[in-house]
Amino acid sequence: MRLWNVISGVAWRTLKNALTNPQIVIPTMAFPLFFFTAFAGGLSQIRHVPGFGFPLGYTAFQFVFVLLQSAAFSGVFTGFGLARDFEGGFAKRLLLAAPHRSGIVIGYALAALIRWMVVAVFLTVLALAVGMQVGGGAVDLVGLYVLALLVNFCGFFWAGGIAMRFRTIQAAPLMQMPVFLILFFAPVYVPLELLEGWIEAVATVNPVTYLLETGRGFLAGDPPHALGAFLLAIGLGVAFWTWAFLGLRKAEAAGA
Repeated sequence: MRLWNVISGVAWRTLKNALTNPQIVIPTMAFPLFFFTAFAGGLSQIRHVPGFGFPLGYTAFQFVFVLLQSAAFSGVFTGFGLARDFEGGFAKRLLLAAPHRSGIVIGYALAALIRWMVVAVFLTVLALAVGMQVGGGAVDLVGLYVLALLVNFCGFFWAGGIAMRFRTIQAAPLMQMPVFLILFFAPVYVPLELLEGWIEAVATVNPVTYLLETGRGFLAGDPPHALGAFLLAIGLGVAFWTWAFLGLRKAEAAGA
């Protein structure tokens, strides 16, 4: 099997399972929709808090968080699928059949990206339909979605590394909880300047904070520390890429 055949075959199978199985596709779509509705709708009065200051309003403020969150969890949920494939024996057969085993990881990563793109289109259309304001131009919006794309890769490579080490869906909490915690220890509900106490200290050193602030800046047309945010996202992507491929070596050594 050629490398591209491995990548495309794995990606197509994973996407088919993810987008045609109601048990998978409904949570994939409902999860970001729930958070967007709960945060942007239910907490909209936060925009009146003194010092809030985000020029586009609370819907846009929360849209960026939910977009990045959906990117991360589309990657994590694809990691769940990889773990299930190990449990079911498909991944073992794939490791035996594919000479280019790196294509297996890349194929799942491609599926995670396309899976997130479906969610991102749905979420963006919904946000615009409910009146979200956009202050940035085309270049700013490209920057926002590329940043989310990098978060998607990080989410999958983290979860995929776990899946290939444990090779069971019982490792799902280990894939999901660290991502959940690092996302929600960022300035989710209010800007960093309005946080106080220990959560402010944690958010200040949380790398997601810088990605989130830059993403919101892209949407507003004035991104802070954009270069630093992209360097950070790329650096995390390289680190988790390495983590995933070391996990692949573990799976190979164990005979899957």
